[in-house]
Parts: sequence; structure tokens; C-alpha cells
Amino acid sequence: MTEKSRTIQLPNSESAIALAGSQEQNLKLLSRRTGVTIVLRGQDLIVKGQEKAVERCIRAIGTLEPLWSAGKALYEPDILTAFQAIDTGRTDEYSELQKNVLARTKKGEIIRAKTFKQKQYVKAIQKHDVTFGIGPAGTGKTFLAAVLAVKALLNDECERIILTRPAVEAGEKLGFLPGDLQEKVNPFLRPLYDALYEFIDSEKIPDLMERGKIEVAPLAYMRGRTLSQAFVIVDEAQNTTPAQLKMVLTRLGFGSKMVVTGDITQTDLPSRQDSGLVVSRRILRNVEGIAFCELTQADVVRHPLVQKIVAAYEKYEQ
Repeated sequence: MTEKSRTIQLPNSESAIALAGSQEQNLKLLSRRTGVTIVLRGQDLIVKGQEKAVERCIRAIGTLEPLWSAGKALYEPDILTAFQAIDTGRTDEYSELQKNVLARTKKGEIIRAKTFKQKQYVKAIQKHDVTFGIGPAGTGKTFLAAVLAVKALLNDECERIILTRPAVEAGEKLGFLPGDLQEKVNPFLRPLYDALYEFIDSEKIPDLMERGKIEVAPLAYMRGRTLSQAFVIVDEAQNTTPAQLKMVLTRLGFGSKMVVTGDITQTDLPSRQDSGLVVSRRILRNVEGIAFCELTQADVVRHPLVQKIVAAYEKYEQ
């Protein structure tokens, strides 16, 4: 086999830092995926190895160039999706994925789908009235839904955002928590608040809630209501009973969208209790107008260790 060495001259130190990643994690991943040796010396990136492996690595780096050349941070899903795009002839589609900005946070950070499945999930939400996002922690299920909800509210595409989740968490009950109802439910709804704070000034959120533009409430408070002209996010749906999820799904009114998210591997319900999310997937999968998007460990966009933790648990539970 022919050994080969290629040197890429990076335009500046910012692009070198973006491509290498924290503690050169990105270069290590590129090396593992291709079997090459990668050395970064200043702005010179040296790739050594078997000819085909070097070419594959160089191609992946080239596919990612629109991101690292602009000094934008790369994450593991970006690199894995680049290889997937190369292997499946979808590099043009991946190029579009990189350019498609969903929103910007208050700090100016760009929010975009990072994987093909995340892109599919975003498109499903935009196209369907009811979308299920199922997958492990860190795949962006709730965050991407919240991004689209805030965008819809700010663009007057809906009149309000409703964020809800069942008050079930690792066997704890609301009654054990101190404070009034709002204080009791806040710990359960914290992830939803966190997503809102990325886009809306924290001092504006109480006013929006007071005016009914944003409502954050336990799932039980949806009973008997019709949710019209709203963008509804039902989070942690794996912890609903079949009756609870049916109840909230049938609250959908005219001009509304509903996104139901959950991880069927992390149910906190009693062992003999069926999960509403599992049952609804079985019942509603072929209903027109409803989309099911299944994300995997390859779509995890949190700390790289989260992906390894998810993979280890999946292997153990098989």
C-alpha cells in the first residue's frame, strides 16, 4: 500500500483552533475514522497514512471547510455527518445543511441542524401539525422545537407558546417539594426555560408569561382546554401514561402545532405502567399529518462523553 503525506495550510489561527477542537478532539476523531496520523503545527495541518485513507480524511476536512475556515466551532456530529455525506453521495445536501441558519441566540451564536436527522426533524415540524421527536438525551429534540416555537412567536405565526411536561421525575412527587405550585413545577420545567432564555431576554419572559404569550405548566393543566393558535411542546413524553398523552394530543386546536419529545429508554414511570410515547408511536405511526422522527446517538450534540454514555447504555440494554 502506498504511504502518502499531505499538508494543508490553514488560513489563520482561528480556523486552526476551530478545526482542531478542544484538546484536538476533532483531529483525533478524524484520525480514528480514517486511520491516518494528523499533526497540527501552527497553521500547517499534516496528514500521513495510506493513500486512500489520506484522501478520505482530506475530503472530510474539505467538506467541513465552510465551518472551520470561518472560525466556527466543530462538533462530533458535524464530522460524523460529513463522513456520512461522503459515503452516501450527499455532500451537496450537507453543504446546504451548513448554510441553513435556523436562528441566532442573544449572544449571536448560530443555531442550525447539525445532522441529517436533525434536519429531517426540523422540516417535519415546519411541515406537520403534530411531530414526534424520539431519541436519547442531547439530540436537540426539545431545544430545536423551542427554537422553532420562539421563531414562530416572534414572526406572528402563532399567538402563544405552550410548554408542558408530566411532573414525574425519578419517582419523586410534587407534594414532596417546597413552595407554591409554580415553585413546585419549576424544577421539572427548567429545561424548557433554559431553551427560552437563549433567545429571549430573561426580564421579558415574566411579561410574556403574564400576557399569556408563553405558558409553562404541568401536563395535568392541559385537561379540558382547546389549544388554538399555539405552538405546543410536550417534553419528556416518555413519562406520560397513554391516557395522558391522548388527552393532550386531542387538545390541539386550529392554527396550532404540537411537538412531542421524549426518550423511550429513560422512562420514570412505574415498571408495569406503559409509556404513552411508546403506545402513541404504535397507534399513530401511519396517521396522515403526523410525523415521527427518530434520532440516535449519532445526533447527540452535547459533550462528546454524552454520546459515549448513550452508546454504552444501548449496548448494555440490548
